[in-house]
Amino acid sequence: MGNGILLLLGLALALSARVAGLTAQQPPPPLVSAQEILDGLTADGSRWLTFGGNYSNQRHSPLTQITPANVNRLVPQWTFQTGTLGNFETTSLFRDNVLYVTGPQNVAWAIDARTGRQIWRYRRELQPNLTACCGLVNRGFGVLGDKLFMVTLDAHLLALDMKTGAIVWDVTMQDYKNGYASTIAPIVVKNKVIVGVAGGEFGIRGFIDAYDAQTGKRVWRFYTIPGPGEPGHETWADDSWKIGGAGVWVTGAYDPEQNLVFYGTGNPGPDYHSESREGDNLYSTSLVALEADTGKLRWHYQFTPHDVHDWDSTEVPVLADITIGGQLRKVVMFANRNGFYYTIDRTNGKVIAAKPFTTTTWAKEIGRDGRPIELPGHTPDEKGSVTCPDITGGTNFWPPTFDPTTRTFFVNAREACMTFYAWKPDYKAGDRFTGGAGQRGQGSEQPYGALRAIDPATGDRKWEFRYLTPSTAGLLTTASGLIFSGDAEGNLLALDSRSGKLLWRYQMGAPMHGTSPTTFMLDGRQYLLVPAGTTLTAWALPQ
Repeated sequence: MGNGILLLLGLALALSARVAGLTAQQPPPPLVSAQEILDGLTADGSRWLTFGGNYSNQRHSPLTQITPANVNRLVPQWTFQTGTLGNFETTSLFRDNVLYVTGPQNVAWAIDARTGRQIWRYRRELQPNLTACCGLVNRGFGVLGDKLFMVTLDAHLLALDMKTGAIVWDVTMQDYKNGYASTIAPIVVKNKVIVGVAGGEFGIRGFIDAYDAQTGKRVWRFYTIPGPGEPGHETWADDSWKIGGAGVWVTGAYDPEQNLVFYGTGNPGPDYHSESREGDNLYSTSLVALEADTGKLRWHYQFTPHDVHDWDSTEVPVLADITIGGQLRKVVMFANRNGFYYTIDRTNGKVIAAKPFTTTTWAKEIGRDGRPIELPGHTPDEKGSVTCPDITGGTNFWPPTFDPTTRTFFVNAREACMTFYAWKPDYKAGDRFTGGAGQRGQGSEQPYGALRAIDPATGDRKWEFRYLTPSTAGLLTTASGLIFSGDAEGNLLALDSRSGKLLWRYQMGAPMHGTSPTTFMLDGRQYLLVPAGTTLTAWALPQ
């Protein structure tokens, strides 16, 4: 019997050694490389690793399996119920058949892309007195190596382990008790995680930060409101710069050739009361181009100097190289909340084309010096003044898209006006600091929305598809000639991107708010992933 026990022990040890050897031979979990992120959306559809699909934020997929001819045959493959209330404004990341998804209230998931099964779930314990405006939302992960990066509503930046969802590091960006929050989807450039803060309605001083992806150590900070002795400080009267807002809460773009990041900045504060902050109020409502390694300002362009209508310029910048006047130009395209569309030279910040894409009563055009030529009678006061567009703007933070094949920029636009009021506010740290309000329902017709196709060389409209009411959905185009959108009534829409013809619609039960579909390939099939309400739904053609 003793020999039998020894024999069993020997076999067990041998088996254990063999298993250990096999384990040692297995490759480690694949890491997301900086080169993969740089490559963007590839023809095989195997990944979606940044907020905009690529650093240019074009949200244009090279996939062609789903076409205008067969899009009406799409059927749901699975649904994932988040069980979390709040607006679902995320862009999901995809790699190695796993989806990485953030939701409202800083809940996040890893999901099996084949089945919709939850792999892991993370939830942050949040304080009850958060000041995040407007909604306890999150717009997505950044990724590098084996880490996911997510900002929080209490103004922290987290690194999570991709495999488990466990926290690797946690850094404080700013004290949330003073009105700071963060909802932005980070972008990762080289080894830096680049983020910004929200809080323009709470008297913050906005900034853009870069953090070391491995350690969480802050590498640089760019204040969107210049301090004493810095260029632009003179555009703020007295001490108004200290509480001037200019948050950054929508993801920027990156140009690897110039090594520049581009971010739109928020409104100055208080939002409406002009006399509280006389001057242009740089760098609020602007596009800033920063050196990615240092955060140094290369150039800026201010869309709305001395904004008094809460027209954040935190719309998504889109980069492309397009031929204008027979010359290839490196541009950044920007549909602004103030009602104007802009094509800007991204090497120097000079305006190439600027034209209203919605009704704008506050300015008639953009002058040769790049400044708007304003019309009188649009400074809010206690009596109120009617201005178009309204507070939500000609568009807002929901992503546009750009089709490089047809050289067309697409945006969900809004037609709405508002009576703006202003009064002198008192500042108290952490409280709302707006100095006014707005009342909708003013103007010549009922508010409506439209998906508009714009020629970036001129700013001219190619076509439009009207909605009954304004849509807050983001957009996705594909190389097969499709554009996906959504309306305010909860319909997912597919249109021909060359003509604007409606091809298919499906009632999702809730609208897409501030987010857009993404698409990827899995097991030889093209999937369309749609966040709406509290649900994530995956679509594909029948097998």
